[in-house]
Amino acid sequence: MKRVVVGLSGGVDSSVAAWLLKEEGYEVIGIFMRNWHDESVTISDECPWIEDSNDALAIAETLGIPFQVLDLSKDYKERIVDYMFSEYEKGRTPNPDILCNREIKFDSFLNAALDLKADYIATGHYCQKSSFVADNGETIYQLKAGADGNKDQSYFLCNVSQAQLKHALFPIGHLTKPEVRAIAKREGLVTAEKKDSQGLCFVGKVKLPIFLQQQLKIKAGDTIEIDAAVAAQKSTVGSENLETAATPSRYTREDGIKVGEHQGAHFYTIGQRKGLHIGGRPRPSFVLSTDIENNIVYSGQGDEHPGLYRKALKIARNEVHWIREDLQLAVGNQHRYLVRIRYRQALEEATLLLTEEFLYINFVRPQRGVAAGQFAAWYDGNELIGSGAIFS
Repeated sequence: MKRVVVGLSGGVDSSVAAWLLKEEGYEVIGIFMRNWHDESVTISDECPWIEDSNDALAIAETLGIPFQVLDLSKDYKERIVDYMFSEYEKGRTPNPDILCNREIKFDSFLNAALDLKADYIATGHYCQKSSFVADNGETIYQLKAGADGNKDQSYFLCNVSQAQLKHALFPIGHLTKPEVRAIAKREGLVTAEKKDSQGLCFVGKVKLPIFLQQQLKIKAGDTIEIDAAVAAQKSTVGSENLETAATPSRYTREDGIKVGEHQGAHFYTIGQRKGLHIGGRPRPSFVLSTDIENNIVYSGQGDEHPGLYRKALKIARNEVHWIREDLQLAVGNQHRYLVRIRYRQALEEATLLLTEEFLYINFVRPQRGVAAGQFAAWYDGNELIGSGAIFS
């Protein structure tokens, strides 16, 4: 009998995942991961870890499976939280959930499961896994989008490896969310009606400014508004040179007018609307760019502002990750894929070109809110092929 360790989060998805695995005849062990202890920055009623842990225990008791709590807070702080602070300090926009999957769930947690002689780990992610045997006899694992297009979470797993996928199971990936809830209700699982958790992986919904101010200092600076006509003149969208098109527009204080003040350019990200504290403007304001060195935030009015759009981006070659290692591009080669740069974004057509230094992604249509530090992920149909953190 194959042994599976399920990451029981206390939510309905992992609860049903555990139930399905037991129904399929696996030996199932439930583990709740405790990775965060500082509740001063959380909105308490959004992600109460004690309640989640109790719900996970209740599910384990209902299913009659062993249960334990695993404290991975040291790894989480070193690999995820410190990474977040470092990225924001550089003026980049990190995605801790992607790193959390790569470094915690499919590394620290996986290793703990293997120590328990498990064959697999399982999570409640809405994604699917398949495999095939290549001509050389090697088994190739494929990560595919979940059947529920509204809940597909494959993007959050865009940095996992073949070695990690080998030991991974996604029991609910072929189901829709309503189907998952229906199973939970039918089987009398206490999490059947529990709302989905939101916010930072394992931390919950956080007061991000307070969270960041734990290590990043408040530093007052000016917010400079850039007129659409000026942004259009400086835009790189129309450039036929790929390097130019992949370079964000640069502004100076003299390009616009002061419309407000901020508490530190490192607290803001491209495309951000909330938290700008700009009043008296005819239309909603958005962050166009940030100048960390001079502590300036550049804003523009309206979500169609030309300063919000880019035609291309680039990823440092050492940051490029291929889930399908057999499909890696050679230097000088290019390939057309479907790409997204954030969760829930519709897939967009783009051409990938690898050079000695960078992987360039040239979109068919200009993209809104491209921010350094975000992850771009590319797909062939519904299969996720690779990803990388955006350089610029």
